[in-house]
Amino acid sequence: MSSVDPVDDDSRRQRGWRPGRGGCGCGGGCGGFLLVLIVGIGLSLFNANLGIGASLRIPLTESNLTVAGSIGVKEKARDALPDYDQGRLGANQNFFNNSWTLTIGPAEGAGLIVIGRQDSAPAIDLHLVLK
Repeated sequence: MSSVDPVDDDSRRQRGWRPGRGGCGCGGGCGGFLLVLIVGIGLSLFNANLGIGASLRIPLTESNLTVAGSIGVKEKARDALPDYDQGRLGANQNFFNNSWTLTIGPAEGAGLIVIGRQDSAPAIDLHLVLK
């Protein structure tokens, strides 16, 4: 016999448990789609881009951890990323590079996470730009 009592259906209903309702939102990736659809297309109407990122030097190394993203006009989305990460979107010259893009009509969203040597990257950086 187990020392744990089985959970009956009445106790699940009292706590608000419903079968088939795992997770939150509308599934993985839906938030990015809606962000590019609403914010990206809105920014593209004004020919603008929004970029945000943060970088932190890894102690005792010459490497940085950088997380950055941009959203806006398709042709200019990469320009809103930090200068030291230009050319790293979709590249493989670092220890770890996870990058993604999502294009919907005239709008594009791009993001990247990079761990590795990034020339001209400061020890600590917060990047916020609206072009």
